Amino acid sequence: MTHTTTEFRVMTSGAFTAAYKSLIPRIERLTGKTVVTVTTSIGTGDISIPNRLKRGEVADLVIVADGVLRQFIADGLVLADGATVIARSLMGCAVREGSPDPQIRTADDLRRVLLAAKGIGYSASESGKYYTTEIVQRLGIADQVLPKSRLVGGGERVGAVIARGELDFGFQQISELLPVPGIAHITPLPPELQKASLFTAGIGANSPDRQAARKVIAFLASAEARQAIADSGLEPVAG
Repeated sequence: MTHTTTEFRVMTSGAFTAAYKSLIPRIERLTGKTVVTVTTSIGTGDISIPNRLKRGEVADLVIVADGVLRQFIADGLVLADGATVIARSLMGCAVREGSPDPQIRTADDLRRVLLAAKGIGYSASESGKYYTTEIVQRLGIADQVLPKSRLVGGGERVGAVIARGELDFGFQQISELLPVPGIAHITPLPPELQKASLFTAGIGANSPDRQAARKVIAFLASAEARQAIADSGLEPVAG
């Protein structure tokens, strides 16, 4: 894809997508450029953020989970200078619209629901790794539930697959579940199993306009962006 000096190119993971999209008009006014959303998939495929960056695609701004961004910095794909935590995200679960509320309040409740579910979805991002490597082990049901659990990749959201009826239960960041039609009873994980993720914005190492990227990061971390971030199901951590 050809880059022009009139573009401000953004790669953001799904968890921050809703907040980011609502702020695009503000970002365009701030930069005087047309915002181009390069990708909203962290994942592992060809269009994923890691692979696009490794191919040398231009990104002025990269917004991903903090641990992922720190790895991008270590790999020389994102600048260490200017990297700023802008939001905190909680994990949640959901069922298909029209299904009864699974009433998940405790770890025992979640164990019961997972054992009863016919098909469970999880994402290719941090929430999916946490589900497969920690949650089911702590609940002592990995052998029973992992065989009926499905990785939802390719940039698709877990909620979309639940809404189609292919799965009856799934996990993802709450901010990624909220915008999806056809699902219901979006519930945070029980406190004893909850894992908060920090989302950090950084400047792409090959950004042609680092000054504009710094302005945008400062805006995202300011009080002006707080409401849009909160409305998307994330918790603002700055401003």
